[in-house]
Amino acid sequence: MRVYLDNAATTPLDKEVLETMMIQLRDNYGNPSSIHADGRRARAVVEQARKSVANYFNSSVGEIFFTSGGTESNNMAIKGAIRDLGVKRIITSPIEHHCVIHTVEVLEKRNEIQLDYVKIDERGRIDFEHLEDLLKASAEKTLVSLMHANNEVGNLLDLPRTSALCKEHNALFHCDTVQSIGKFPLDLDVLSIDFLSGSAHKFHGPKGTGFIYINSDNAIKPLLDGGAQERNMRAGTENIAGIAGLAKALELAKENMTERREQIESVRAYLIDELTKNFKDITFNGDYDGEYLYTVLSISVPANSKTDLLVLSLDISGISASGGSACSSGVEKGSHVIGVLQNGSEDLKTVRFSFSHHNTKEEIDFLIEKLKGILPLKG
Repeated sequence: MRVYLDNAATTPLDKEVLETMMIQLRDNYGNPSSIHADGRRARAVVEQARKSVANYFNSSVGEIFFTSGGTESNNMAIKGAIRDLGVKRIITSPIEHHCVIHTVEVLEKRNEIQLDYVKIDERGRIDFEHLEDLLKASAEKTLVSLMHANNEVGNLLDLPRTSALCKEHNALFHCDTVQSIGKFPLDLDVLSIDFLSGSAHKFHGPKGTGFIYINSDNAIKPLLDGGAQERNMRAGTENIAGIAGLAKALELAKENMTERREQIESVRAYLIDELTKNFKDITFNGDYDGEYLYTVLSISVPANSKTDLLVLSLDISGISASGGSACSSGVEKGSHVIGVLQNGSEDLKTVRFSFSHHNTKEEIDFLIEKLKGILPLKG
């Protein structure tokens, strides 16, 4: 038996998504920039997909641009805001995804921006009073970059409150929504968000395909030069099959959102109950029982000879989980998010379980049995 509990890293491709992509790979080989019939047919697929994504967000079709994924989209938003919109200051948090943290750190080292970090509490929740103080502290053009759902501990940002604060203080708001797209409805006609990013492989679509939403009030230039593709916003021939797969995956996620959430919530709650019932000294990371991303559960256990290789031991036992983000390298490294929340403590070992609608309580039973050979049991 093999149990996959690392869906925050990537999700299995939906069967209907694969079928959609195969049609494009086999039959629709035209270049969307070509003016002949084959090119026009390929272009129609791209534009229909763009319309589908825009409908999910209740945005304008002209505000959606396809990219290679969340990292490119986040870089495009941050660097474009500095270069083209006069941003001199960025406010972010210390537990953002590396593609945001590392980007703003490099920009600060180059003296392109002033960088400020908003305070977070022991669960990783944003201190909104401090955020407001930071917004009031400078008249410099500011970009606030905060993720909607944390990829390691699953905290959810209060989007209406954040967007309202940014709007009140004339700051731009960039939101990494890579983990939350397909799990929650996001209405950009209601929320005041300037830039938003997404990646298909987080909601059962293909890897290497994503998008960025750019509010029409913010005219930025391309991150990649070389052609007029993507309405002059991203050079390079479009990945037709990937884009079609992204749109299909998002369509399925929207149609089945309630049913999928109920399944995942039941599995997650069952795991919490079983961990609490069976093991000593289990702690849950982040705002796990407050405002949380229901596909993620991060736990910590006391470090010892058995738990030092916890993720590897689970892998050998037939369970795929993670020690944190899978985006840094192919080896297990310490999580910067957990490091911040635990103040650098090395006395705890962390594992992240992340779920999809394919997971079952029977799989959780299998996990618990394997953990009984690794973690200290209650008497």
